[in-house]
Amino acid sequence: MDADLGDLTAFLAVAKARGFRDAARTSGASASTLSEAVRRLETRLGARLLHRTTRSVTPTEAGAALIARLTPALGEVDAALDAVGHFRDGAAGALRLNVPISAARLVLPAILPGFLAAHPGIRLEIVAEDSFVDVLAAGCDAGIRYDERLEQDMIAVPIGPRVQRMATAAAPSYLDRHGRPDHPRSLLDHACVLGRFASGALTSPWEFERAGEIVRVEPRGPLIVQVGGATDLAVDAAIAGVGIISVFEDWLRPHLESGALEPVLQDWWQPFSGPFLYYSDRRLVPPPLRAFIEFIRAKAI
Repeated sequence: MDADLGDLTAFLAVAKARGFRDAARTSGASASTLSEAVRRLETRLGARLLHRTTRSVTPTEAGAALIARLTPALGEVDAALDAVGHFRDGAAGALRLNVPISAARLVLPAILPGFLAAHPGIRLEIVAEDSFVDVLAAGCDAGIRYDERLEQDMIAVPIGPRVQRMATAAAPSYLDRHGRPDHPRSLLDHACVLGRFASGALTSPWEFERAGEIVRVEPRGPLIVQVGGATDLAVDAAIAGVGIISVFEDWLRPHLESGALEPVLQDWWQPFSGPFLYYSDRRLVPPPLRAFIEFIRAKAI
């Protein structure tokens, strides 16, 4: 038989308080509201649940039986609602992000430890790949992309450094043997380490910019590697003297600082916009994702 959860809760409150007025003080509802709720419940069940006198309110035999079964059941309901509350507050749940390998290497290490420490109930999964998949179809909550690769109908939130640069560099030993380019077109006379996207396209032409002048060149070289997954191999090859490499400045920075690589055409390095976290605006934002968005926004302040 149907019974309203509010009426059941009201009945328990009155039975526990042994009176309508005392129950009203603890529950926040008026005594008349509680009385009406109990009357509705008794009518639906076809049984008197409470003995009422001017001095006391006590459960009938039927009321006592209902209390015995109802108390643990409503306790489970409260526990279930509390669990959902944790998800609402971003305290627990799974978060799955699809990110390019460059973001996994250069952007997320500065973010994830602090985020996970702040939200110990969140289980984070990172899918790092450089094929431009539909993040929702891939079962991910959000993705990281650079602005020119954002999908339509997506909300974008800046994440990580807002300005990055493409850097060219080579081992000092290579430059000592082959000379140091003084213009982007000079790269046509050099061995260059190239990359290939998952789509099959090469990472060329290389583009340079200085004082408003943009120069594009189609370099050649003895080594082509897969972008992202084999970028470390390309960097190691450049350090070993195979040729000149062009990749994110942040990827090369440790080797530039150590002297293993030497900057090439540094005043021509072209800046570009940093990455964005993006997610669909066509559905409710899952609480773990909302917590992550709030965290990166606060970190950017």
